[in-house]
Formats: sequence, structure tokens, C-alpha cells
Amino acid sequence: MKEVLVFGGARSGVAAARLLRQNGWSVIITDQKEILEKRELQALGIEVLDGGHPDSLYRSFDLVVKNPGIPYRQPLIAWYLKMGIEIISELEVVMRYRPHYVYGAITGTNGKTTITTLLSLMLKKKSETAVAAGNIGTPLSAVALQDSSDTKRDIALEISAFQLVATPSLSPKVSLITNLTPDHLDYFDSLDAYYQAKNLVYRNQKGDDWFLYNIDDRNVVETVFDLPCKAVSVSLLEEADLCGKDNEVTLFGEFLFDASRLQIVGLHNRFNAMCAAAMAVKMGVALDDIREVLYSFAGVEHRIEFVAKLDGVKYYNDSKGTNVDSTITALKAFDKPVLLLAGGYDKKTGFDELFDYRDKIKKLYVFGDTKAQLAELKADAVICQDMKEALTRAARDAKSGDVVLLSPACASYDQFKNYEERGRLFKQYVNDLKRGQDDGLSH
Repeated sequence: MKEVLVFGGARSGVAAARLLRQNGWSVIITDQKEILEKRELQALGIEVLDGGHPDSLYRSFDLVVKNPGIPYRQPLIAWYLKMGIEIISELEVVMRYRPHYVYGAITGTNGKTTITTLLSLMLKKKSETAVAAGNIGTPLSAVALQDSSDTKRDIALEISAFQLVATPSLSPKVSLITNLTPDHLDYFDSLDAYYQAKNLVYRNQKGDDWFLYNIDDRNVVETVFDLPCKAVSVSLLEEADLCGKDNEVTLFGEFLFDASRLQIVGLHNRFNAMCAAAMAVKMGVALDDIREVLYSFAGVEHRIEFVAKLDGVKYYNDSKGTNVDSTITALKAFDKPVLLLAGGYDKKTGFDELFDYRDKIKKLYVFGDTKAQLAELKADAVICQDMKEALTRAARDAKSGDVVLLSPACASYDQFKNYEERGRLFKQYVNDLKRGQDDGLSH
């Protein structure tokens, strides 16, 4: 029996371990932390090594499935590479055991989750079995566990650079690189390596497949090369195959949808809607269904998400703003300067680009590992220990008509499990303020 090591016991690792066991592998799963599903996995015959990676793992395996967030320089992973052991992603496991899935693959630095969510809603109009999976939070292996090897599904697949480098069999029907800006330099050896990882999304596409080619993004234009499929140009600024200069969005010269009817605001969201709609067209969704989804969609959680209005002050959760470009997009979405809460895990990308947008920040509240770096943006920046303190001080300073925005420009790993936990806690803290205000009124 072939033996596989699943390195990382998060949701995707646990699902991959179960899928591999289901397909006849001898499976070991390991994690630095406790694996909560330990008993369930052991009952399936899976060996669980949690609470650390023992030296006994320095041996040969037929295959290693690595959590995408674990860098290749991790000692055991580096040793496996040196030994020539194949290392793949959880997504690649599914590519091998569920060959009939059809993918719309979305990667890029920002905008992925909104497009993936929109595309999945459109695909569900075509088939109830369609799902959103991958980096959006639902492991693809968890979907595959529900199916047999010949099951057909349409998948809106959000895929990160971390996943792309270890998913060599990915062959989407339609793919997209939303945009490219500096990110994850704590993981990749260079900016070019990060950009080239994103470009792996189209490497296995066929001649009649589509790659949506964002010609408004200089970094995309300069890094895309040797496309094996049809390039569908996309632009908000000029004539293109998918064109959105005005409210009438067109695809190959034909009317696609009326952008004035979108509920999600901002040019970046117009771009997101355009791309999702074109991908849905390629995957066989009816135009009326595409438009119905677009005109009713109100946005995704943690992305410039309205939370509450207290004493005339509006609070927005943009916890998904995990890099500088994403935070700039959030700042540009408001027509007046905001009270900005920022800070977190340092991805070594720097914050220089934010200097050009200091006039969009009325007051800055910084926290986390990067608070000292971010404080350099504004002379009167308020340095806080954590997000809760930052929110409390911003709420104290805010006046009626102000906007308080959490858009950290950083990953969350210094003080939170992930950006979702950070966003949920922010909303909880805001609602605690609201309850405190309501209690005060009731006494």
C-alpha cells in the first residue's frame, strides 16, 4: 500500500487525508497543533501525529500533501524536496480523483473572493451541485468526499499562489488573474516568483478555454506569457473583448449587463462583476440568470462590509484587506477621509504606497506587529496594543458623519487565526458598543 504524509491538519488537510484514505492510501497526518478530528481520523485507520512533527518523519514517502501556508523552507519540507519526494496541494489530490469537475479558476492579489462568490451563485442557477471552493474557505477535498469519481460539478475555484505551485494538474475551462501587486514576500523568494506562481493558473488550459486578460493591470500585462488558450481582454478604461467603460457592459460587442443596477459599489466591484459574468457565460449560465445574480448581490463578508451606524458614525469591516493594495481600494471606496484601523502580521511588503493616500485617512489607529511601521504614515497616529483598543479609541474620537474602517493592510496571524476571525471579532466589538449605547438609553 502506498504511503502519504499530509503535512498540516487544518480543514483542507483533514479532508485530503480522508479522501486519500478513501482511495486506498496508507495515510499519516501531522500538525504542530492539536488536530481536533483526531479520533474520527484514527477510526478511519489514519495515523495522527499532532502536537509537533517527530523526527521519525524524516523518511521516504510516496507522496506528501502540504498545507499551502507552510513554506518550502520548513525543515521537513525542505528535506522532502531534497530527497525528490513529490509534494502536492490538497487541490491536486482532487484533480487526480475527481477528473470530471469543471473549473472556473480565480487567482490574483485582490478581488478573488467577490468574483468566486458571484460565479458560484451564477453556476448554482445552472446546477444545484455547483459550489465555491478552494482558498475561499471550503476545501475542495471536502466537496469531493461527497461524490464518486464520475460525478460532474461546476466549481468556482479561488486559488492562491501557494496552492498553484503545488497543483500541476489544474486545467480550468476559464481562468482569471484579477490583478498583481506586491504580496507574500515572507513566503516567496522574490516578487517575480510570486507573480510567476499566479501565472501557473493557465498553464494547462486548452485552445478553446478562456483566460480573462486584465489589460488595465501593468503587472498582469508584463508577466503573462505563452498563453495556451484564448485570451479575452478585459478593461474598465478602453475598448476590449469584455468592456466596462460605461454602464453598459459588453462581451464581444454584445450587451452583458447594466452596471448602474449593481448594488456593490466602486469601480473595483464593477470589474469583479464583469469577470464573474464572463466566466459564467463560458461555463454555460444563461444571461438572464447572470443578471439576476448581479443585480441582487450585496457583497461578501469582511470586504468593505457595513456593520452598524452608531451616533451617526458608520463602521465598516474590511478584514479581508490583508495587503496595501486592498486597503487602498477600500480607502478609495469612500468619498471622505476615514478613521482607519490598520496593522497585523508583517508580510515584508512595506507600506510605502499608502503614503500617497494619507489624505484619505482622517485619523489612523495602528495595532499588531506592524504598528510602528504604519504609525509613520501619520504624525498623530494612535498606537494601540490590539484591534479592540484601536476600535475603542476610534469610537471615542469619531464624530457624526465619520466612517470608522477596519482595513488592516496586513495578514492576521500575529493576533488572530485568520482574517475571518479578525473580522468577526471586529463586528462583535462594534455590536458590543451598540449594545452599550442601547443599554445606556434604556436606563
